[in-house]
Amino acid sequence: MDTPGGGIETGFTAAGGIVNFSPEDAARLETLLRWRRDVRHFRPDPVPEALLVRLRTMMALAPSVGNARPWRVLSVKSATLRAAVRALFEQENRVAAAGYDPEHAEVYARLKLAGLDRAPEQLAIFMLEDPEAGHRLGRCTMPETLHQSTAMAIHTLWLAARAENLGLGMVSILDPRHMEHLLQVPEGWRFSAYLCLGWPETHDDTPLLHRTGWQENTPTVWEER
Repeated sequence: MDTPGGGIETGFTAAGGIVNFSPEDAARLETLLRWRRDVRHFRPDPVPEALLVRLRTMMALAPSVGNARPWRVLSVKSATLRAAVRALFEQENRVAAAGYDPEHAEVYARLKLAGLDRAPEQLAIFMLEDPEAGHRLGRCTMPETLHQSTAMAIHTLWLAARAENLGLGMVSILDPRHMEHLLQVPEGWRFSAYLCLGWPETHDDTPLLHRTGWQENTPTVWEER
């Protein structure tokens, strides 16, 4: 039996027993999804190490193409590195703001788009460009599945954090090559996202960008052919 994450219990027996989830489980999952937010406002209280270990365990349960598990995580503790990340963000944020018309630029300037100032935990997520693991199964024709696998790992971590009453915010206004250089990662590591993790100041079941009028929620396009 394959045990993702190097021996993590999966809930299935070696004999192939089946786990049946209840309607209450489904309802709890819906609640978790509804209350997952891209958090930008954090309390500075530290996250206990035992809780971080649990989150690492949960992230290891994410699916991946060919079971290649291409994501790599760097926990950024250095105040110097954090300050450098924030400077890179501010630089790219100015560039992004300059690309909008005056009306949108004014609204954009009021948005808080990162929790870099207060988040107690900050994680840089990378994707291994051509991992030996998985022997290229499932990605010969679609190499982008490595990016998709890494995104699913991030989402798994996001939900696991929310289930622990933590908040997570993803910072994407960063130049990938600058981040790879700043953090001196090995060859073949490609920057995917920078995550701010901690205790949210508030809880909300509505996305901030919907609430502020920047972009409202829209239904999924789901068609038949």
